[in-house]
Amino acid sequence: MEKRIVILGAGESGTGSAVLAKTKGFDVFVSDIGKIKPHYKEIFYNYEIDWEEEQHSERLILNADEIIKSPGISEKSEIMQLVMKKGVPVISEIEFAGRYTHAKKICITGSNGKTTTTSLLHHMLRKAGLNCGIAGNIGTSFAMQVATKNYDYYVIELSSFQLDGMIEFKADIAILLNITPDHLDRYGYNMQNYVDSKFRISRNLSEDDYFIYCSDDEITITELERIVMRAKQLEFSQKKKVKEGAFIEDGNIIVNVNNKEMSVPLSELGLKGIHNTYNSMAASIASRILDIKKEVIRESLRDFTGVEHRLERFIKVHGIEFINDSKATNVNSTWYALECMTTPTIWIVGGVDKGNDYSSLEPLVKEKVKAIICLGIDNVKIHNAFRQYVELIQDASSMKEAVLKSYKAGQKGDTVLLSPACASFDLFKNFEDRGEQFKECVREL
Repeated sequence: MEKRIVILGAGESGTGSAVLAKTKGFDVFVSDIGKIKPHYKEIFYNYEIDWEEEQHSERLILNADEIIKSPGISEKSEIMQLVMKKGVPVISEIEFAGRYTHAKKICITGSNGKTTTTSLLHHMLRKAGLNCGIAGNIGTSFAMQVATKNYDYYVIELSSFQLDGMIEFKADIAILLNITPDHLDRYGYNMQNYVDSKFRISRNLSEDDYFIYCSDDEITITELERIVMRAKQLEFSQKKKVKEGAFIEDGNIIVNVNNKEMSVPLSELGLKGIHNTYNSMAASIASRILDIKKEVIRESLRDFTGVEHRLERFIKVHGIEFINDSKATNVNSTWYALECMTTPTIWIVGGVDKGNDYSSLEPLVKEKVKAIICLGIDNVKIHNAFRQYVELIQDASSMKEAVLKSYKAGQKGDTVLLSPACASFDLFKNFEDRGEQFKECVREL
């Protein structure tokens, strides 16, 4: 009898898992508590996959041999409680897809910079002529690509939620960019639970694999002292010289891997700011491990301009520059955004607070922010955190209202920065929707 696989959640990840399971000959069923997008329904129809929406039928789910859970579904949800009680094995899409590919996998996690580093590294590998896919928390799902493409390399962005479902999956090169408080609501407001989740990227690494990490990140270093790491470790730092990895010297990034050294002037980087220098270092180390030519790396660092919704400078209106940093869903991301500002800033902030502590932003807000527009349903915490530093703090209940208020608060030479430091689910579908609405409202000014 064929093995039955049930997929919970019919988004990008779940749909890819369903297609891969079907192509591998499993009996497949997809269940989503919400409405399924027409695009995904069409895929199910084409592959003859059974599905249901707006419900979870226990009799059709609990008879599974294995369940693939979409990363957004909490283990506290009613259906997951039943699944765990029944003892059905639960894995992630990443775990499942990893079983069916022999491609080299470069996996990237961190609280901030994942998408930028993943996109930059993919850009480098493609420029070097490698047959390479980009997957994970970005673009087409890993499972869908394993089912329908034949890549030799994958650059995979992994969120903590995706890492939670990892058991036997293994990276060839694992990159941990940084760890700062994020998603603490999901981890019982316990920072160590979140740290453990991030470090799952190093799970199953062998002596032949590589672990790239930031040695300026205190949480990472503390954890590394506590655990046993079998993989070869390469570090990157902007504060000290390192033996193997990357560091800064005389205005250059120096990358040293396998005793082969290269340098890139910081002034030539297409991506500006302290955080992007870290991202560039991590991507460069991984590229050198894969023996990509130095000139290809230099060229990629020069011509890569970044990703949508991450410090995206997209328009000026009457001399006021508008920057879309909707992807900043935590305090640390917003810290980097504010750190990059060089003109008086009107800051649009707010959304679903995930247990935020805004104190680290106080010095930057004091120095750079002239007005704050709060975009969210409950903004009391933001008012309390910054009222002593900023005279003008206003609330807005829609993106249109936030953009109008920020425009009125600005003058020629100012910058309006959307960098919410919060999740988007109170007023928007996701951070992309939030960023698109911001850009649309600015264009209408």
